[in-house]
Amino acid sequence: MLSVSNLSVQFGKRVLFDEVNVSFTQGNCYGIIGANGAGKSTFLKIISGKEDPTSGHVHLEPGKRMSVLEQDHYAYDEHTVLETVLMGNKPLFKIKTEIDALYADYSDENADRIGELQVEFEEMNGWNADSDAAALLSNLGIPEDLHYNLVKDLDSKQKVRVLLAQALFGNPDVLIMDEPTNDLDYETINWLENFLANYDNCVIVVSHDRHFLDAVCTHISDIDFGKISHFSGNYTFWYESSQLAARQRAQQNKKAEEKKKELEEFIRRFSANVAKSKQATSRKKMIEKLNVNEIKPSSRRYPAIIFEREREAGDQILNIDKLASSIDGEVLFKNVNLNLAKGDKVVVYSKDSRATTAFYEIINGKQKALEGKYEWGVTTNQSYLPVDNQEYFENDLTLVDWLRQYAKTEEEREEVFLRGFLGKMIFSGEEALKTANVLSGGEKVRCMLSRMMMQRANVLMFDEPTNHLDLESITAINNSLKNFKGTILLTTSDHEFAQTVGNRIVELTPKGVIDRYMSFDDYMNDPKIKEQRNQMYAVEA
Repeated sequence: MLSVSNLSVQFGKRVLFDEVNVSFTQGNCYGIIGANGAGKSTFLKIISGKEDPTSGHVHLEPGKRMSVLEQDHYAYDEHTVLETVLMGNKPLFKIKTEIDALYADYSDENADRIGELQVEFEEMNGWNADSDAAALLSNLGIPEDLHYNLVKDLDSKQKVRVLLAQALFGNPDVLIMDEPTNDLDYETINWLENFLANYDNCVIVVSHDRHFLDAVCTHISDIDFGKISHFSGNYTFWYESSQLAARQRAQQNKKAEEKKKELEEFIRRFSANVAKSKQATSRKKMIEKLNVNEIKPSSRRYPAIIFEREREAGDQILNIDKLASSIDGEVLFKNVNLNLAKGDKVVVYSKDSRATTAFYEIINGKQKALEGKYEWGVTTNQSYLPVDNQEYFENDLTLVDWLRQYAKTEEEREEVFLRGFLGKMIFSGEEALKTANVLSGGEKVRCMLSRMMMQRANVLMFDEPTNHLDLESITAINNSLKNFKGTILLTTSDHEFAQTVGNRIVELTPKGVIDRYMSFDDYMNDPKIKEQRNQMYAVEA
């Protein structure tokens, strides 16, 4: 359906893609993965015609329609919401616009032309276009009373949903999306996962959301060393199988036949687990294609993230009494009463990210509460990763000197130790001499994680730790927190993170708090909790 031939991309002396040949076929969903800077977004821009390669060709099968998730949130500001969605199907929208123009200036001379256009319009199911577009918008959380508003009157999160509806509209043959889950809530992502898992055409997507990639992908397309390789299966299969293959490569004495049996057993177990999932029917074709011969060790480098505690905390961790916060008179949360126990791994959740950030800033002494109080246990020491870390990097210290600020021993202050520590966090060689004020978003987060590791706290707090990180870093920190023996407070838009780390959910709402010892999925899918959540967020008439 879509093929790439001899594609090369070069920026100066840097070769991003080198003679890439790859095809994308109908009925499959391809998750494009690769380290930060590997060229994921560039590749999507090239296959969608927004950028030209240095050499090579992109070929879309004649008669097939491609749709691309728009990244410019201001591109349709002067159009209505419904019209913006209809514009996602360009051939249909063009005919509709011409019909409307001819009717506005009706004459006997253009009657025949109107008739011709209406036949085409009907063949494209045009008479149902408005209702189909409206249904998509409603499913994505845009209520009907906004459908005829201008896009510029919507907030940023609503605009994202309108542009997503535009990309999905009209059942395109090839659907291309770069980070489609950004700024979407749990319910909307869940709807999108189900929509794409049952989508019959070709989907090509870049995402850092592992749960999303697992739910929708039949293939993983790995960008590595300037090439793109397809692997059957979802992200978890690719990750676990490549890790297994890497371990096998290190086992020189194990016979080839034993290794093959081990891989076959891995595929059997994985397939059995997928068959039990909610997307079992649509994932059947993915399971059937899993192949021992495709499994290869990954060349990916994963940062060494290990959180150790200087001491174990006592039983009293954190007591919160009637805590409340507001912004400009708007209540973010109130009546928060919590008692944290040792070993709690709390997912702090809210539909309003301002609420969770305010909560962390208050209990870390950086912001005053509207009312209420909190008290940390005397045996606790805390480490906090804020969503906005800019204040830590407004200096020109090298990374070695920046990290030295958080050293606790003479050994840790030595350059050899600091360079080794940074090397484990993928800052190798000269990168350790970069200055703090020129770092990228992902590099800053890796520095903040290094700082947290050196603090050796027994209580860790994270406000959106996966922002700016690549899949390798996300996977590494996720695995580390699963194994951490202390107490964790975590806010994340990464579903997999929340589900695999959390054993307690605390939801902050304008009417109080919901507090449950259960997994994230169980919490979100519990009918009684759903009803309670709706009441807690309901706006009084």
